[in-house]
Amino acid sequence: MSNMIKLNTAVNYSSKRASTSVVNLDNYISIDNILQNKAGISSAVKLPPSNNDMGAYDPGHILVGNIRPYLKKIWFSDRSGGCSADVLNFEVNKGFDPKFVYYAMLRDDFFIHMMKGSKGSKMPRGDKNQILDFIIPDFDLPKQHKIASVLSVLDSKIDLNNKINTELEAMAKLIYDYWFVQFDFPDQNGKPYKSSGGKMVWSEELKREIPKGWEVRKIENLATIQRGNLITEETANTSGDIKVVAAGINYSYKHDESNFAENTITVSSSGANAGYINLWREPIYASDCIVLRGINDTMTFYIWGYLNLVKGHVLNQAHGSAQPHVYPSDLENLFWVEPSKNTLNQFSNIIIPLNKKNGVKLRENQKLVELRDWLLPMLMNGQVKLKP
Repeated sequence: MSNMIKLNTAVNYSSKRASTSVVNLDNYISIDNILQNKAGISSAVKLPPSNNDMGAYDPGHILVGNIRPYLKKIWFSDRSGGCSADVLNFEVNKGFDPKFVYYAMLRDDFFIHMMKGSKGSKMPRGDKNQILDFIIPDFDLPKQHKIASVLSVLDSKIDLNNKINTELEAMAKLIYDYWFVQFDFPDQNGKPYKSSGGKMVWSEELKREIPKGWEVRKIENLATIQRGNLITEETANTSGDIKVVAAGINYSYKHDESNFAENTITVSSSGANAGYINLWREPIYASDCIVLRGINDTMTFYIWGYLNLVKGHVLNQAHGSAQPHVYPSDLENLFWVEPSKNTLNQFSNIIIPLNKKNGVKLRENQKLVELRDWLLPMLMNGQVKLKP
């Protein structure tokens, strides 16, 4: 076992500040866009009010979500930007490898330590002083570099898979927009329908023209829409193999009757994230959110594209003063077009393989994360020796 030191020997809370003028959706980090379970970040959905300053971070900083530490929100920065007050912004001291310190904090033990010092029941927050008492190994700098290098190889593969999936999703969105927003799907001669003079008719419901022969339908006629069953932290079975999707809860759950099949759309139904939309390419158990599935996978992907098209409208449907809510009825009565069977079949031939590739990369990443998290504590406590 190596010598141990407190985290405050290796890091300090950054005192750097930034103005709202230097942040954008790609470099603003709040508690909402640091992903659970050490999964990095997503682009922000909204920016903070103008004329306010905020914490500033640089490449090599370590950002940690300080609300509900059990959600394990942590990110190693690869850019400069600004962060909200609920994001802890760690700057690594000289003499320490920033990536090594990040991996030392990536352990589950760190988040358990945060929870032990947290205050508050519904929205626990970590204690900034107590957090710095976390114990990490005191390795010399060359060994820090080696450990960080080994673990970075796994994370690099995870990042590559994520980039591939981002490109696949961008491709799927481009096809959806081209075919079902611009209505330039391939006609019988393989040419873009509308641009080639395809017949269009006026839709009173949508207040726009749509291809002749296509029907305007309510989403409730294209998909099953229902509320997920409520699970609390007390009733969740953490040893199960089905992911729970719910605000503030991230467990695996085993339930023979209530889990949903893969390729399921969820819409957050309450709280600060009410109206946020996700597509899950793995079996899930949905708790306290709205669940949508088309009559088949092709229709599910079609509806997923449509909901992203009207995401702003869905977010605005959240109503209620104390606790905003989105209800199934807010989605059921949305109108959109049902394409011809031939067009849907062509769409299916493209979109199903794209999503299968996406799912393969997601499963690869799950295995890589499991390997990294299995290897991480053994490298930190010296059980695994690295060659000089």
